[in-house]
Amino acid sequence: MLVKNVNMSITLSLTALRLVGFWSPEGWAHTKRILYNCYGFFCFMFLLGTYLVSQVVDMYLIWGDLPLMTGVSFVLFTNIAQFVKFANVAWRREIIWNLVHDADAALRAADSDEAKEIVRRCNRETIIQQVVFGCLTFVTMLGWATSAEKGQLPLRAWYPYDVTKSPAYELSYLYQIGALYVAAFLNVGKDTLVTCLIAQCRCRLQLLGLSLRNLCQGIQLSGKFLKAEEEAMVKSRLEICVKQHHDALETAHLLQHCFSEQVFMQFNVSLVIICVTAFQLVSVTGNPVRLIAMGTYLVNMMFQVFIYCYQGNQLSEESTKTAGAAYECPWYVMSTPLRRSLLIIMTRSRRVARITAAGFTTLSLASFMGIIKMSYSMFTLLQQLEVDG
Repeated sequence: MLVKNVNMSITLSLTALRLVGFWSPEGWAHTKRILYNCYGFFCFMFLLGTYLVSQVVDMYLIWGDLPLMTGVSFVLFTNIAQFVKFANVAWRREIIWNLVHDADAALRAADSDEAKEIVRRCNRETIIQQVVFGCLTFVTMLGWATSAEKGQLPLRAWYPYDVTKSPAYELSYLYQIGALYVAAFLNVGKDTLVTCLIAQCRCRLQLLGLSLRNLCQGIQLSGKFLKAEEEAMVKSRLEICVKQHHDALETAHLLQHCFSEQVFMQFNVSLVIICVTAFQLVSVTGNPVRLIAMGTYLVNMMFQVFIYCYQGNQLSEESTKTAGAAYECPWYVMSTPLRRSLLIIMTRSRRVARITAAGFTTLSLASFMGIIKMSYSMFTLLQQLEVDG
């Protein structure tokens, strides 16, 4: 059941998805695959489906009561975003699997010490982001679980029975906390899967830059121009670089194709969640544990948007460095055809690799700040609506 990958974060994310029925092992027979998909549907309904229905019904029943609506909506919108991510993984599983496999093969092919260090640095960065994201999620879930008032569930939801009586209360309490914990960490896995794939694409561009700078490595540059056999060696290395560049750009294109709509959905949902969570945060004054939980949830949502924007921003910046890496090699000792090939790579790198949210905004740090500013504007509007009654 363990998915092996050079990146530990991707290993953890895909293994978690496999355990709940959303990433079937390769090579299984048709019957096994059908049973596995049935198991995945059961897990989805247990972890998310029934909770989504209960929250939608509760939202309908309390419609018009702004404080209660904001108390339901911040988790409801999170679960809606989760549903979209589950559907996207299931719908585009083959493409995502090819992306994971190709990136894994490309990074495992790193042979020099400097190239291996680039891969390790990428792995460390993504692991740190996943651990921080997971810790914020754990603290938030723990705060919600321990801050429930006596006789009340941690989070609002509608159930077709009286949840204030025993043993219905205890069973509903355990279901909410258990399902939310598993679903929350799966959400961490799905988000970090996307950001890790973007980070690996950036890592491949870094490896390309290293290869371009080392085009003449091991060659004694004693003469004015390269010798015929040296020229052939450099040409062979340059052909590999061209393929690396093409593959990295194609990977960025596939990432855009697979996750653009998902990221757009996540950004819009996060904008609303940050707003209503901040509104709940200023409303919760008598329960310090709940206050801490809502505070960590607010930070969690901002961090979720940040890792998308950060990795997208770094990918764009790394793609612009390809031209500089090509210029750093000793091009002055190469023949005119090789110089022309280098110039083509430099010209092509001017078209920056970007990941966008459905074409509306590019993943960048500027987009992150824009989302935070818009959330604050919505927060002040909600406060004004509450004052006006």
